[in-house]
Amino acid sequence: MVLRGDALICGPGASVFGLREARRRAGFALRVERVAEDAFETVLNTHYRDGGGNGGEEDDLSFDLETRDGGPGLRDLLEDATEAPVIELVNQLLRRTVRGGASDLHVEPHDEGLRARVRVDGMLRTVMDRGDVPVRRVISRLKVMAGLDTAETRLPQDGRISLRYGGRDIDVRMSTLPGHFGERVVLRVLDRHSGLLPLDDLGLSADQQVVLRRLADRPDGIVLATGPTGSGKTTTLYSLLQLADHGRRNIVTVEDPIEYHLPGISQTQTNSEIGMTFAAGLRATLRQDPDVILVGEIRDNETAQVAAQASLTGHLVFSSLHANGSVAAVTRLRDLGLDNYLIAATLRGILAQRLLRCLCDDCKTTEPPGEATAALFAANDLPLPPKVPRAAGCEACADTGYAGRQGVFEIVEVDEPLAEAIGENGSEQDLKRLAVPRGKTLMAQGLMLVAAGRSSVAEVRRVLGDQ
Repeated sequence: MVLRGDALICGPGASVFGLREARRRAGFALRVERVAEDAFETVLNTHYRDGGGNGGEEDDLSFDLETRDGGPGLRDLLEDATEAPVIELVNQLLRRTVRGGASDLHVEPHDEGLRARVRVDGMLRTVMDRGDVPVRRVISRLKVMAGLDTAETRLPQDGRISLRYGGRDIDVRMSTLPGHFGERVVLRVLDRHSGLLPLDDLGLSADQQVVLRRLADRPDGIVLATGPTGSGKTTTLYSLLQLADHGRRNIVTVEDPIEYHLPGISQTQTNSEIGMTFAAGLRATLRQDPDVILVGEIRDNETAQVAAQASLTGHLVFSSLHANGSVAAVTRLRDLGLDNYLIAATLRGILAQRLLRCLCDDCKTTEPPGEATAALFAANDLPLPPKVPRAAGCEACADTGYAGRQGVFEIVEVDEPLAEAIGENGSEQDLKRLAVPRGKTLMAQGLMLVAAGRSSVAEVRRVLGDQ
């Protein structure tokens, strides 16, 4: 059954109970129109394709789905108007995700139906929450597209979907998790051609760019990018690789997954199921006569040890590490089992970063700074502006007050005094006092964006807390 205004379109299979339930949910008297099965399927397809009455602005998109074996079986998902409603609904969710520039799509069953949310600029937005969706069939469709076992609903599964949009290859990594009301699905969207940015576009200051160029030109050592998931570490590391001389240096990467294609660079995908871990890939890479190596992430002792040995044998290693700050990376490496002398001998630079949402230029306003804001600027040795920007919200920014994001960075170049302090097992607080002046911290960089009218104090506090 499909509701159109006060008319309820019913197929031959409509039951008396279903009609009563539809009237109860609508809350007003309905005019019943019975149609043949073929006509009802057409109405139902149109209903799902148009978002169930919520607008169908995506119907002009060309969106192809690749076969699992990478063969020639490409097809346009909008070609066949008789596609099942569930397929049309899934296609619409994927189109909305990609067109909206979202990084993730969350498909979440609940007690009353199914909710879909997309993550845009680091924040989740609901794009669908309906009770008339066949939840299990939607989840099964996604699992079929990702090549997962549709019969297994008790265990988590991981898969991938290859899509093509506007001539660009888009890799979608899918993860399922069993829940009380069904399997929860999260899809991470990786647009392999959108993440290559020059340093100027990352939000780095001129001084920070000079430091990074100096680090990229080093013949050996380890350079780390730290931060939480989704803070842009991989994008920054790729930008650093672009600084290297591809003609004279052999550059090899070991990644999971390969997020962006880099011309002139050899990229390797890990596969833990067959023993191709970061450590195994890094060892194999060392036999390929590399000059520069990018390791997607240092997450265990074995990878950390191999990376350190690679650095000692004359290779420049870029990698990411989960840590809350720049010098916190030293503590994290200690936790992974590296000795202090080895960290001091190999570590050349650390880059901590976060992504702050930028204010919407169409609706942002200003206000006098309060006492808490004044104290925050004073604590970071920054002059207090007479007015600070504030988010408002308009149609252009979907009433969020923000549009786009910009990175803030805290860069530490390991010099002799800092290396000596690391070798002597200095505490994180002592290392930070030695390496990061108050005006160069992540908080200070964020407040500079506020003073420039690019972001708000509320956004800085949301991302960075009260450091």
